[in-house]
Amino acid sequence: MDRITGRKLQLTSMECNPQGRRKGMSRSCVLIRFILIMSAVLLASCSDYSDQRSSFVLATGTTGGTFYPVGVALSTLAKAEAGADFSLTAISSAGSMENIKLLRDNQSQFALVLAIFAAWAYNGEGPIKNPQSNLRSISGMWPNVEHFVLKTDLVRSGTLSDLSSLNGQRFVLGARNSGAEHTGIYILNALGIDYQKNFTLGYMTYGASASALQDGNIVGMNIPAGPPVTAITQAFAQMRSDMTVLGFDSSQIAAINQHFPLWQAHELPPETYPYQDQPIMTAASPNLLIVRADVSEKIVYDLTRMLWENLPTLQQIHSATRSMRLEEALQGITVPLHPGALRYYRERAIQIPDNLILPKDFSAPEN
Repeated sequence: MDRITGRKLQLTSMECNPQGRRKGMSRSCVLIRFILIMSAVLLASCSDYSDQRSSFVLATGTTGGTFYPVGVALSTLAKAEAGADFSLTAISSAGSMENIKLLRDNQSQFALVLAIFAAWAYNGEGPIKNPQSNLRSISGMWPNVEHFVLKTDLVRSGTLSDLSSLNGQRFVLGARNSGAEHTGIYILNALGIDYQKNFTLGYMTYGASASALQDGNIVGMNIPAGPPVTAITQAFAQMRSDMTVLGFDSSQIAAINQHFPLWQAHELPPETYPYQDQPIMTAASPNLLIVRADVSEKIVYDLTRMLWENLPTLQQIHSATRSMRLEEALQGITVPLHPGALRYYRERAIQIPDNLILPKDFSAPEN
């Protein structure tokens, strides 16, 4: 039986058919039969080897974003690890909101998400109404940087406060039901900015928003992502000083951190974008690598170790990961650590906040 196709192996030569003339059973026939039998054994052996590895799915994001290439790199590291007893397949998705659903339904076991979505899902808040207490954190990744953009002729203070004075002009918070839309709403609500009253909302992807801004069809857009963001680069290249990335002052960062302490001040140095000759002080929160609690401690430990021991490789694959530091791996995390990740950080003497540690009875089973 061919283990790969599930079909019985058949000899195509009549001379090799036991029902045929036995006089025709030549040495070549015997050799053919031997090769076929050995092929079946080798295929079965390869299949048995792959079956020994537990298979898991890592949900990422769209192929044009940062989540997907980094996810593919992580899956490649797992496959290349000689002693790994698991495999990881990175799949493209619509991003954080869909990834939370995929984890809930066990269609993926690992996911990359915005930190606020992990907090919402674990607590059953924001756009995610039912708590998902089976979620655990592995690590903070690279920062997700806020880019609230406004046409320069509408800028007064240069901070997000300027969004209070749009008087119904068209502004894009993101594609409908996207991470950008939901995080944008959260930030504006925390700052007391009535976007429903002040804006005429548009719903577009990043690229479409940049084009609409250049064409004068919108006055601003919300583009959270790891810099440099292609959409912002393209808009700056065309509009130059006619567009402004709004800043966050310290009181605004404190306000958005009041419920979930996720954001930190983040400086975009000059020349991050074309024709940007001054630093921009905005805010950033971490992207997270999270996992279902029922994945074994050993597998999560091994993946955490692979992530940090191979960080230089990841940094060569995508520039967003160049800001990652082991000593900062737990910054901005509000979801408890998986026991496997907890073990790795303890071995590396990383200080672990008490709120990231659950009682032993919540630990995942060993495989």
